[in-house]
Amino acid sequence: MQLLDWFVLSLYFLMLLGIGLWAYFRVKSSADFYTAGGKLPWWLSGISHHVSGYSGAVFVAYAGIAYTHGFSLYVWWAFTVALATLMAAFFIAPRWSRLRIFSGIQSPTEYLLKRYNLQTQQLIAWAGALIKVFDTGGKLAAIAVLLNVFSGTSLTFGIILVGVISLIYITIGGLWADVWNDFGQFIVQLLAGMTMFVMILMKLGDGVNGIFTLWDRLPQEHSQLFNEPYTLGFVIVILIINFFSYSGGTWNLATRFISSGSGEVAKKAAILSSILYFIWPLILFYPMFASPLFFENMADPTLSYGMLVKEFLPSGLVGLVLASLFANTLSMTASDSNTVSAVISRDILPVLNPKIKEYDDVRRLRLARITTFCFTICTIITALNASHFGGVFGLIVSWFAALLGPISIPMILGLVPAFAKSDGRAALISIVGGLLTFIALKIFPIDVFALEIGGPTLVSFFLYVIYGLFNRNPVPEVVKELHLNLDQNPKT
Repeated sequence: MQLLDWFVLSLYFLMLLGIGLWAYFRVKSSADFYTAGGKLPWWLSGISHHVSGYSGAVFVAYAGIAYTHGFSLYVWWAFTVALATLMAAFFIAPRWSRLRIFSGIQSPTEYLLKRYNLQTQQLIAWAGALIKVFDTGGKLAAIAVLLNVFSGTSLTFGIILVGVISLIYITIGGLWADVWNDFGQFIVQLLAGMTMFVMILMKLGDGVNGIFTLWDRLPQEHSQLFNEPYTLGFVIVILIINFFSYSGGTWNLATRFISSGSGEVAKKAAILSSILYFIWPLILFYPMFASPLFFENMADPTLSYGMLVKEFLPSGLVGLVLASLFANTLSMTASDSNTVSAVISRDILPVLNPKIKEYDDVRRLRLARITTFCFTICTIITALNASHFGGVFGLIVSWFAALLGPISIPMILGLVPAFAKSDGRAALISIVGGLLTFIALKIFPIDVFALEIGGPTLVSFFLYVIYGLFNRNPVPEVVKELHLNLDQNPKT
C-alpha cells in the first residue's frame, strides 16, 4: 500500500467517526439506539439488510471457494440468500415490524417470553449471544487477513484496528450509525466492485465478451452449478438455513425489519435486498472466478482476491477496495454488536437483576452502550484466537451456520400461526435436539458435507414441527392474540 492508499482508507475511517458523532446527538433513548425509533425508510432498511450479509469473509473464505470451485459459489451462497430473502419478504418480514408496533419490542428475542416462556427465551438469548461471539470474531479475523496481504501488517494489528473502530462508532451511535454506515459502505462497495470488474475484463482482453468466454479458459467444473462438495443437496440445506437466517434468525437482520415503519415498509425492504442479492454478487464475484487464470496453483486460495487487488489496481484504488472490505466487515460486526447488546440488556440482564426493569431512559441508554462495548471486546478476543476454531471458514460456516438453525427455528416459526401448537416445550426440545446433533457430528464426523452443516437445523426443524402436530393442549389466548396482531394488514 502506498501513501495515497492509506489516505483513502483514513478518509473512510473519518467518515465512520463522523456518522457515529452525528448519530450520537440523534439517539435519545434505548429505542433510538436499538431500533432507530421505528423510523427506517424501506430503501435504507433494504440496503442495510443487503450489505449486512457481507463481510471480509466474502473476500477471504469465499474467494478461496471461487478459486477452487468456480460458479457454484454464486449458486449455493448468493442465489440461495436472494431466494430466501424473497420468501421472507412475503411471510416473515412484515411480522417483525408489527411486533414492535403492537408489543413495543426492541430486541428480536423479546417477544419469545410471550410466545413461549421465560426458559425458552433465556436459552435462545444466551445461546444466540454466544454463537454471535464466534461469528463476529470470524469476520474480524477475515479483514485482518486482507489487511495483512495488502500492507504486511500483523493479523493482531488488523483485528485490533477493525475492532476498535467498530467499538467507537457503534457504541456512541447505535443503529442509526450502523445503517448509515451500511449506506456509505454500499456506495463504496459499488465503486470498488465495479472498478475490479472492469479491470479484470480489460486484463482478459475480450471486452464485454470476457464475461462469457472466461469459462472456456477455466476447468470445466468451474462453470457447473454444483461442484462437489457443493452439491444440489448442499444447496437445498443452505437454502433452508438461509431462510431462517435472513428472515431474522440472524438477529441483526431481524432488527432491520423491526425498525421499519410498518409491515409494508419491511416487505419492500426485503424485496429490495433480495433483488440486490440476485444481481450484485455476479459482478462482485467475477474477479474471484477469474483469479485462477492469473495465479495458478496457489497454496492458499483465500489470498487470491487480495493478490488480484495488489497486482492490477493502481495506487489509491487499492485503498478504495480496502475501504470497501473494511466497510463490509464493519457493517456486519457493528450491527451484530448493536443487536446482541439489545438481547443482553433487554432480555438477559433484567432476569439476572430485576431492578434494571425500573431504569429510566437515561440509564437504559447507558446500559445499552456498556453492553455494546463489552460484547465487541469479546469478539475481538475471539478473533485473536480464530485459529483454535478452524480459522475464518470454520468460525463462520462450520460453527455459525451449523448452530444457527436450532436457535432460529423457534424464533421464526413462532411468528407463524400455522405453528401455534408448537409451544415452549417444543421449542426447548427442538433447540436441545439440534445442539446435541451438532455436538454428535463434531465427535463422530461424517463424510456428507451437507449433513455436517445442515444436520442440526434439520433435526431441530423436525422436532419442532412433529411436537406441534401431536400436541393436544389448546393454544393459549396470549399466543392467539399475538398472531392476530401479526396478521394485520401489511400497511399497518
